[in-house]
Amino acid sequence: MLEVLRIHDLALIEDIEIEFAPGMNVLTGETGAGKSFILKALDFLTGEKLSADLVRPGKEKAIVEALFVLDGEECILRREFLAESGRSRLYLNDRLCSQEVVRDMRTRLIVHTSQHAQQKLLQPAFQAKLLDEYLSMPDLLEEKERLIRCLHDCATQLKTLEQTRLSLEDKREVFEYQQQEIEKISPKISEEEELENKRSAVRNQVTIAENAAAAMAFLHGNEDGAGLLRTLSGLERAVGLLHGILEDFTDAPDKLMEMRLNLQEIDARLRKAVAEASQTADIEAIESRLYALAQLKRKLKRPLHAIVSLQQEIKENLNFLDTCKLECTKLLDEEKRLGDALAAVLSELNPARRKAAEEFSLALKNELAGLGFSEHVRVFFDFAANSLCPGREDCIEEQARLVWQPNPGQAPQPLDRIASGGELSRFLLAVVSLKSRNTDDTPTLIFDEVDSGVGGLTLNRVAASLAKLAATRQMLLITHWPQLASRATRHFVVTKEILDGQTYTRCTQLTPEAKTRELARMSGDE
Repeated sequence: MLEVLRIHDLALIEDIEIEFAPGMNVLTGETGAGKSFILKALDFLTGEKLSADLVRPGKEKAIVEALFVLDGEECILRREFLAESGRSRLYLNDRLCSQEVVRDMRTRLIVHTSQHAQQKLLQPAFQAKLLDEYLSMPDLLEEKERLIRCLHDCATQLKTLEQTRLSLEDKREVFEYQQQEIEKISPKISEEEELENKRSAVRNQVTIAENAAAAMAFLHGNEDGAGLLRTLSGLERAVGLLHGILEDFTDAPDKLMEMRLNLQEIDARLRKAVAEASQTADIEAIESRLYALAQLKRKLKRPLHAIVSLQQEIKENLNFLDTCKLECTKLLDEEKRLGDALAAVLSELNPARRKAAEEFSLALKNELAGLGFSEHVRVFFDFAANSLCPGREDCIEEQARLVWQPNPGQAPQPLDRIASGGELSRFLLAVVSLKSRNTDDTPTLIFDEVDSGVGGLTLNRVAASLAKLAATRQMLLITHWPQLASRATRHFVVTKEILDGQTYTRCTQLTPEAKTRELARMSGDE
């Protein structure tokens, strides 16, 4: 139940606070006074959008807050709308929350019936939803929707699988050719770089071998003369003889020995280099392999690393083509299983809908009869077959559409073809009354000129129906008719006044005396 509503700086409203009572709360006033802004504020508070021009001129933001009582506990909602940025902030019990949270709560807080709701009533999808809400089988409806989603996913997978198969099948010969060419060479991802490094190393070994041999010839000599080591040995012996005679040659033998040892070390290195150079790989084999790789790259028109990746891709594609039939069979089996389950659900749901349609139609007819419709009015649901699973005759859902016959002799027609504005208003009231009786939720019912297009004695019947509904539900009612306003538990009048060049909307709770004067005004009495 809505206990308190406060609106600050919204449109013509500077600051108003309204305390609502259980039962029927009526808002009256001249056209343009601002009654609809009060309802717009409630819609904004429960998740609807607001345009920036509705913030009162010269103010930074509009604020709407309300105190609801849900399941015996207080719930405070506040929403602020910033004029400059066009953004809003929502608070639930003084804590920030998202609009999604409040939108989910909306159906427990308010049910707003307006001209927009009348238009929804004309939509076949909304009519079908009304009937399903009347059913006491929510689990069956949820299972039906789940199975439909699964069938859709299954069909999508089958379609994607078939499209992929056709696309790859056209390329099978190319894949097989590429696979054969790659398998002939069996390239490795970094092989080309390694071979080029080896080729460079082999070429360097030739230079090493040639220069090491020349260096060793200097060290050891050849047939034409003695080498550097033999010459150095002779020099070392001669200087050794001088060492014992001349003082200047004291350190000469040691220096010559060190020189000889260094040359012997160099000789060992040269021998090792010559030995390693003699073990180099076959340069022709390297060149042949590099040529084969180059030919493969030319044929497949891509670098070697891409060819190695292509090899795996081709393998996967060919494997897919080989296993595609099996995957299709599995999906077809799953599709059949889902179809069987859906058929079983529909075998329960369709008869249940027809039974519920009879009960709902009868209850709705009784409601309409109490709202001034002819006692001969007929209301029923027309069912049309809709296939939910192509190719299966047992997966037919019977979709309901509301049809009525307001007067004898007229052919039954959908609501949108023959219902007038006044008839739709009363029709909507009848539907809301039925829905309110068939739910444990107690949201505040909001009727925005539900009496539109209604006049004469019918108004008294509409008023009686509203009063009956208000006996068990809190109601906010905007009306221009005293027949309805006189039934109010609490009556508010909305007025507009101008002070110092500024326009203000006021909302005042009426005393019994003031209520009498307002009803007289609404009746046209002076």
